[in-house]
Amino acid sequence: MTKTHTHADGKIRCSWPGTDPFYVAYHDEEWGVPEYDDQALFEKLILDGFQAGLSWITILRKRENFRAAFDGFDPEKIARYRPARVEKLLKNEGIIRHRGKIEATIGNARAWLEIQEKGPGFSAYLWDFFDGKPLQNTPKHLKDVPASTPLSEQISKDLKKRGFKFCGPTIVYAFAQAVGMVNDHVVDCYRHEQVKALSR
Repeated sequence: MTKTHTHADGKIRCSWPGTDPFYVAYHDEEWGVPEYDDQALFEKLILDGFQAGLSWITILRKRENFRAAFDGFDPEKIARYRPARVEKLLKNEGIIRHRGKIEATIGNARAWLEIQEKGPGFSAYLWDFFDGKPLQNTPKHLKDVPASTPLSEQISKDLKKRGFKFCGPTIVYAFAQAVGMVNDHVVDCYRHEQVKALSR
């Protein structure tokens, strides 16, 4: 598996988005950019949970459908969903119709609310595991990037203790990469240094 891909625009990028313009835009504009908004972090963790067993591009293409179906990922609204709403979501062809993941989203919203009400807030809670600043990795190849780490295992365990589901160590690590808690752009990728600069 190659580490990078040189595109028509002359830019060298991580190889994982291939040449799909939609996926390349996500790589260029979102992946690895530090995110500190409580609700945006909730949305991303939920979508990463829905990704389990699927490819991220599948979720990405359905993201707007998910946002419409789940009230813009407003945890206060999701926490009040009743069984009838679950049944309605299971009929929605625009999202991933998985009962366990849908029900976990409702439970996760309630767990998120508890962190907001009793603690420092979801963003502060998560970033505290990273001492408030992104980890700067220097992978040369995709094979140098782990699927999970001891830290992602620790976060996963703590999230589960608080009532979250579909947040195993692999999901948590993919989430941390996406929201810029970890910079895993390969060193030759033009975004590696740009993302690194965002954390200063």
